[in-house]
Amino acid sequence: MSVSAVTERRMLTENEFELVARTHYPDISELSREDLTEAARRLRDYRDKARDIARHQRREMRGKAAPRGAQPARDNTGTTIKKQIFAQALKRVNRELARFKQADRQESQADIARRALALKRANRARHHPGAGRTAATGMSVSPNPKRSVNVDPREVGRVSQFVKQGQARRDG
Repeated sequence: MSVSAVTERRMLTENEFELVARTHYPDISELSREDLTEAARRLRDYRDKARDIARHQRREMRGKAAPRGAQPARDNTGTTIKKQIFAQALKRVNRELARFKQADRQESQADIARRALALKRANRARHHPGAGRTAATGMSVSPNPKRSVNVDPREVGRVSQFVKQGQARRDG
């Protein structure tokens, strides 16, 4: 559950509220990476301190720890809310830091296009190696054992007039 800005102002000291107020949008987007890491460190310290105090107050209420002040704590809701405020602010800062890291990890579209063009240009090179050493005279011609006479396909399967003429000459 989120805590309103009015509750934050009421529950926190001036320095704490100033730090937490800088973690709200749009102020958080104006912070640099160094400012964000410093804010995260301070928020973590504040959160841990509030957590420890809330734990001790809870133990005082149950009678398991000696009271820090003159009387034992009767309620620790204020300290718990304070811890919750710091935890939410820390979560916002961590999310913004994650955005910075993601932006560093991702390549820009121009970088991707340049790399693709370089790969395409590198791929233009011929991939087939040369033939290597070959004979000086080249290949020799070997005769074809098949017949070289071409027969008209219309003449295949019937007796041609040339055959008839050849028989007539032999007969005569």
